[in-house]
Order: sequence, then C-alpha cells, then structure tokens
Amino acid sequence: MSEVSLLIATRNAHKAGEIRAILGGGFQWFTLHDFPDAPNVIEDAPTFAGNATKKAVELAKWISSKHRTSNIEHPTLKFVLADDSGLEVDALNGAPGVHSARFAALDSAKSGNTPDADNNAKLLRLLKDVPLEKRAARFHCVIALTPVLPEKVEVASAVCYADEFEMQTELFDGVCEGRMIFEPRGKDGFGYDPLFVPTGFEQTFAELGDEVKNKLSHRARALQKLQSSLRRVG
Repeated sequence: MSEVSLLIATRNAHKAGEIRAILGGGFQWFTLHDFPDAPNVIEDAPTFAGNATKKAVELAKWISSKHRTSNIEHPTLKFVLADDSGLEVDALNGAPGVHSARFAALDSAKSGNTPDADNNAKLLRLLKDVPLEKRAARFHCVIALTPVLPEKVEVASAVCYADEFEMQTELFDGVCEGRMIFEPRGKDGFGYDPLFVPTGFEQTFAELGDEVKNKLSHRARALQKLQSSLRRVG
C-alpha cells in the first residue's frame, strides 16, 4: 500500500499517539499542531457522529481552500480523520456523553475542556451512592473520514460543492462495554481510563496499558473498521 497522508484533527497528543499506534504504518501523519492557523471547530452537535462529521468536513474544506490559495509546506493531504468519543454511564442516563471532555465545566461559566482530574472527581461524586452492579458504562467512539477534494471545478451551485465534502464522509463506530469503579487505579491512559474496567477484565484501562487497550478500546474498534477503507485508496 502506498503511503496515505492523513490529518488527525486533534491537538491532543495522547489521542493522536493512540490513533497512530492502532493504525500502524503506511500513513503519513499530521495533526493540528502542524497547522497552527487551522480554524477552531466548535463541537456543538448532540451526537458523537455529528461532532466528528462537523470537524472533519470543516477542516477538509479549509485544507482544500488553502491548497488553492497558497503554497503550503506540507504534502497534499488525502483525508481528514476526526473523532468524537466519550463515556456513557447508564446510571447517569448516558452522561457525560458528548460532554465527556468538559464534564466538570458544565457546573460553571467556564468553556472548553476541563482537566481529567476534575471530570473524574465529578463523575465519582455523582456515582457515590450507586452500587457496583448498577455502574454499567461504555466508551463510545465515532470516527469521520473526509476526503480533501481537489481544486474546485465549475459547478452551478457553490452549495453543492460544499455538500460534496459531507456526502463523501465515511463514519466508523466503535463501543467498549464495561463498568465504573469507586476510585482511580493505574497511571497509564488518560481521561476516564483510571475509573473504567472493560468487560472481561479486572484492571482499569489505566492499569492494562496501551498494548492491551489499543486492541479492545472503543477507538481501536472504530479504527479497525476504518483501516479496510483506507487500504482501498492506498
């Protein structure tokens, strides 16, 4: 397979590293750190699929426009890969869900993501009276893969061309079932990993380590589906 160039639409080094480790070789990687002037996409959709699609589409449009109007230093990108993921806890009616990265901030006027420790503390506080047998939860991930379309051809409607990015976007879904424990355990991972024990294991994601987590996590399962799609264009 020839090398496929991808923009991983994140500034989160943990997430970018995890995606690279799972997908492996055969790709040329970039992240938003390589494009400091990239627009900041507001993830305000009510679903993981909506947020992933919005991010991938808007960045693919921006890159396509940038290729046409300037000589960017990076090789031509073929795709933008964006994901939205989070934790869904049954006892909390699916929360924190799409608000997972900014869960603690919902209690204040602050905007943007909040530290993992704050999010975990809030989650434990809300679950303090919930017994283990009712702590079922899952990590859910949706990945959007949007092609960076070539230079705009003459079309009757600019709207039609804009919609083409979304029409060619593919979505890949992954879920990892498990349960929440009562206190953090483990030093690896990030986010809610120290509190989440996947089904079939006694250790948290933060205790299992990257090698195991990257085989069974929600993101790994979504990326495994995406790999076959990328192989077709390699």
